[in-house]
Amino acid sequence: MNPTQSGLLYLLAGVLFIFTLRGLSAPSSSKWGNLFGVIGMILAITTTIFIIPDIDIILAISAILVGGAIGTFLALRLQMTALPQLVAAFHSLVGLAAVFVALAAFYAPEYYGIAERVVSGTQEILYTIPGGDNSLAMHALMIKTGSLIELALGLAIGAITFSGSLVAFAKLQGLVGGSPLVFRGQHLLNALLLFGVIALIVFLVREQSDVIIWSLAIIAILFGFLLILPIGGADMPVIVSMLNSYSGWAACGIGFTLNNYLLIITGALVGASGAILSYIMCKGMNRSIIKVILGGFGGSAAASATGPKGPDKPIKTGSAEDAAFIMKNARLVIIVPGYGMAVAQAQHILREMVDLLKKEGVRVAYAIHPVAGRMPGHMNVLLAEANVPYDEVFELDDINPEFATADVAFVIGANDVTNPSAKTDRTSPIYGMPILEVEKAKTVLFVKRSMASGYAGVENPLFFRDNTLMLFGDAKKLCENIVKALA
Repeated sequence: MNPTQSGLLYLLAGVLFIFTLRGLSAPSSSKWGNLFGVIGMILAITTTIFIIPDIDIILAISAILVGGAIGTFLALRLQMTALPQLVAAFHSLVGLAAVFVALAAFYAPEYYGIAERVVSGTQEILYTIPGGDNSLAMHALMIKTGSLIELALGLAIGAITFSGSLVAFAKLQGLVGGSPLVFRGQHLLNALLLFGVIALIVFLVREQSDVIIWSLAIIAILFGFLLILPIGGADMPVIVSMLNSYSGWAACGIGFTLNNYLLIITGALVGASGAILSYIMCKGMNRSIIKVILGGFGGSAAASATGPKGPDKPIKTGSAEDAAFIMKNARLVIIVPGYGMAVAQAQHILREMVDLLKKEGVRVAYAIHPVAGRMPGHMNVLLAEANVPYDEVFELDDINPEFATADVAFVIGANDVTNPSAKTDRTSPIYGMPILEVEKAKTVLFVKRSMASGYAGVENPLFFRDNTLMLFGDAKKLCENIVKALA
């Protein structure tokens, strides 16, 4: 396959990936978006195999089969509640791959076409194709300056993405607490590590030393750990999105090193889309992306702290039968799903409950906050999995005006995204975050396991309002009891 043919096929694969992002931007088009992505990746892998000279086809196919088998196993076994941490884990692998490719290019530049003509004594040496006697050239190794800069940046960003994503995975999985992990002098240490990464990149370009490139990899990995540890759980969804962007830019940098146009296009797409998603999430949480990132340097990233608890307050509690009676006699019920619904895997029985309400003539809509769950689109995916019609699912700006006319707001497993403190309490870590204004509904049915605070660690005053009825218990079990009462 000649370069023109491979370039055209890579361009076609890049166009398919663009259509993939376009399709994944809406639940109704996500299926064909995924299909375009699969076709584009098959085309990209096949083209890459055919342009590599003297490739061991058996080894290549074996690697594809092993990777495909692992991916299939994860896809079949994955619970939707674990999707955010799976995304974080995948980001770490992308970052690690960038580190490995950078190291491979550093030690064998002749394979990647980035070695330049140098002079050893009186003899001019040019790197040759592997297989010949290159012992003399090995002593006169030089990598093109531009390629070395790209390689160093790709390695540094990939290493930070790798370790930072591991921390994000650990926090989302509950292996590490959601509260910021800080120690004396941490911010100064992070600033020194950042300076060290930049300095080592400069020295690597000047000296091209084994010691420098390994030092860069180690310090960047350490910096990734310490950068994410002091960031609180309330900001972790933004961090996952930001690391997604990092992984894309790492791949893009390595694409320049390898002179691989598809990797450049794909990396830029992932990097740009991750940056846009981070902006959307920060807007949805009223966060400054700069302040979130500066959590590792002493900035004011939000912490998962509850603050002092006041005296016990009276609450109203109800049963599944109470909820069934109230919703059956309503004209408009707005469902507000959250991470608690995802944990209980209650989306299917919830849809069954809604179907019964519709038969009673009740109009039902679903309200989705931009950061409901642990990442954008999480609730949309869960509802789509339960075959909830797309035209019944509304985003925050569209549904908020409807709460004032709703008879019932049925909040199932959501917390922070309904907390009125975001509008009234200037001392709250979530102050200024746009919320679903469920308190305006005539009756609020709040499904929770306990009175515990949400992921941001902030008490929700909505629990104590006169129009709120708390329904304690497992979300799935409670919905099953409501279905029985309705039937």
